[in-house]
Amino acid sequence: MKRLILMRHAKSSWKDAGLSDHERPLNGRGRRSATALGDWLRDQKYIPDQILSSSSARTRETWERLGLVGAPAFLDGLYHAGPDRMQTTLRDADGAVVLMLGHNPGIAEFAQDLVAEAPGHSRFADYPTGATLVADFEIDDWSQLEPGTGVPRAFVVPRELTED
Repeated sequence: MKRLILMRHAKSSWKDAGLSDHERPLNGRGRRSATALGDWLRDQKYIPDQILSSSSARTRETWERLGLVGAPAFLDGLYHAGPDRMQTTLRDADGAVVLMLGHNPGIAEFAQDLVAEAPGHSRFADYPTGATLVADFEIDDWSQLEPGTGVPRAFVVPRELTED
């Protein structure tokens, strides 16, 4: 059994127009959301033993604010990656519980491709900032990962966890 925690970065700031897209940080709501998501992951006992993340500033800051233990691999190839790149990257993983942090539209498409049946949540299709899917796979190794085989265990968006 393998478990994937597929998370879109928290809400980013557009305040500094001089920053490149890759360098945009989180805004205040995004920082609060990332902290709430970390609390939720710990409360639910969804603790990753491997972290694969886009190299962007907002995914790095999301990871930091989750407050989890681990040494993430910040990968340029996951910056705005599509489903194929995400699947290729995940197939090389070796953790039992992998957290993958990325961006839309790729992360939403990847989530939809992976699960056998979509979770019954109204926001699953658009995968808003901070959206997090937890899915299990009946495989021994990530190299065996196939689309449409994931069993959703949870799906949450930050607004369900915070007051703003």
